[in-house]
Amino acid sequence: MHAINRFFLTIFFAIIPLLAISADEPYPASPVSMIVPFPPGGASDLNARLINESLSNALKQPVIILNKPGLGGAIGSAQVAKAKPDGYTTIMALSALMVHPEAERVSGRKPLYEIDQFEPIALISSDPMIILVKSDSPWKNLNDLIQAAKQKPGAINYASSGIFGPIHLSVEMLAFQAGIKLTGIPFNGGGPAMLALLGGQVDFTTAAPGVAAAQIASGKVRPLAVSSGKRIPSFPDIPTYKDAGYDAEYYIWAGIYVPKGTPSTITNKLRESVKQAVQTPQFTSGAQKQHIIFDYRDAPEFKKFAEEDGARMLKLIRAIGKVD
Repeated sequence: MHAINRFFLTIFFAIIPLLAISADEPYPASPVSMIVPFPPGGASDLNARLINESLSNALKQPVIILNKPGLGGAIGSAQVAKAKPDGYTTIMALSALMVHPEAERVSGRKPLYEIDQFEPIALISSDPMIILVKSDSPWKNLNDLIQAAKQKPGAINYASSGIFGPIHLSVEMLAFQAGIKLTGIPFNGGGPAMLALLGGQVDFTTAAPGVAAAQIASGKVRPLAVSSGKRIPSFPDIPTYKDAGYDAEYYIWAGIYVPKGTPSTITNKLRESVKQAVQTPQFTSGAQKQHIIFDYRDAPEFKKFAEEDGARMLKLIRAIGKVD
């Protein structure tokens, strides 16, 4: 009996140093997951894939992109909110992250997550949305669409990435200012929304420049207007909402978060690695080719920016009211 006890004690004391080594192992010691809460082909997915290789090199571990779509990004976001705060689960979130909880409450539903369950790492990009119609559409400009909507309230429909998602908000902000009624048809993300437009299932949609660029170049779609305050350099011929006389401005931003409670040593490592990644020629040239408007901001500035943008969007959501 004593021999057995001595055997287990020997094993126990032999394992202790290994456990200590494991506990002190520098982060990251294994691949890091980056959740994209939308299907492939949308703004979140484009940003994640753009930074993927450079961030993997900076962390010296692979960054694995996992698409977890559903409910306008809420399902994937909730998964990250509830994940272990160890730095191995991150999310490439869009601006909809900030408004979903309140939007659910306005609509009489329980949110799947709360904003305070996330810790910001860095803002990557901030893009406006471009209104797109098929190239054979009778509408040649934004006012054509607005006038048609005034003549037939609710008859014109558009594909969105989900209720209170970026497409929905960018369109409803315009509709609110123009005094028109449009019908949103929710899809699981920007990629499926674009396919719905190309397939003739809807009258129009909106997309970030990086998503819209290939379709505009192909001649399959016609851009009508962009939601930025000023015309964007990559598409200088596309007028803004304001050019058409509507005081509306909207940006879809993409940024990286981790679960709240992640140790500062890990968040600092991630922040430094993202900063390093976005400075690489590979990232900067990729952003230019993808027509993604680069807008890097470290955690403190990103937090302030997201909160201010979220507050502005919440005013719109409360004005829109309950959506079933």
